[in-house]
Formats: sequence, C-alpha cells, structure tokens
Amino acid sequence: MIVGNKISLNAVERKDLEQLRNWRNNINFRKYFREFKEISDYEQEKWFDDKIKKDDKTIMFSIRDLKNNVLIGCCGLVYINWKDRHADLSLYIGKNDLYIDDNGLAEESCKLLLDYAFSDIGLNKVWTEIYEFDQKKYNLFEKIGFSQDGILRQNYWFEGKWWNSIILSFLNKDYTNK
Repeated sequence: MIVGNKISLNAVERKDLEQLRNWRNNINFRKYFREFKEISDYEQEKWFDDKIKKDDKTIMFSIRDLKNNVLIGCCGLVYINWKDRHADLSLYIGKNDLYIDDNGLAEESCKLLLDYAFSDIGLNKVWTEIYEFDQKKYNLFEKIGFSQDGILRQNYWFEGKWWNSIILSFLNKDYTNK
C-alpha cells in the first residue's frame, strides 16, 4: 500500500472488478479511454487475470479513500518498457462520476504514482496519451509538471470527427529536481 494524505494506492483485488468495469463502461468516461466498446464481465476478469496477475508490463492500483477505505478510482503504469525504463500512466477517479476531480484526489494519485515510478521501480520517464478535448486531464498533468512531447495528428475517431492525441511526459531528472 502507498499512503498519501487523502488516498492510498492498493493492489487491485478481484472484489474491485465489478466497480472498475462499471466505471470503464461509463459513457462519459469511455471517450477518454482507449476502449471504444463496453467491457463484459468476462473481459474484465480476463484483464485481471492476464494483466494484473501475470503481466510484468502492467502495474495497476485501486485508489481508496483513506478515511473509509472506499474504492474511488484506479491508476497505474502500463506498457512498461523495462529496458528503456518508461511507462504509460493510466488514471481516473470514478467516485461520483468525477473522472478527474477538482478536490486533489487525481492530483495526489498521480503524484504518488510518479514517486513510485521514479523512486521505487527506477523508471526514467512516465508518459501519457490524452485526446485534445480532455482539458481536465491536460490541466492536471500541466499543473503537476508534465511536458508536451508531441501531437499525433488525427489519431482518435470520436463523435464523427478526428481528434489529435497529445503525448505528455515527466522525466525522473525533473522529478528529483523538484
């Protein structure tokens, strides 16, 4: 368990899967994710068995409220490249359909995850891909100190039009110098 001021990051448990699947299937969230269709119970179980339990390129955490241990979201590092020491950051707050909240839960989750990535497992870079209409997540990552690396033009089809993907990253050297 990784403990912050308001939240903790914990191993994803089988008991979390139904709630995580419901959040991932939320139509207001799904537009921000790489998934383009609803996830079945079977697919969620397969994700847990194949990625969470067996894949060394995926480290996911449940985000829990420290006051009552209630599941409020999910975050992690995916597509971990152990040779080149980088990973893609995944994050959302599902509680109250927030996605990215204004109360610091997503920010604290992200900071704890960066600390884990750089201090505990020795990554050099954490990167993420967001879609250009995802202003909440862009603002969050900018506030934390991510830099924009580039734009993948017309990379995502949504609501009848093409959207750019924005690639952001945070380097270990920038983290340790903060």
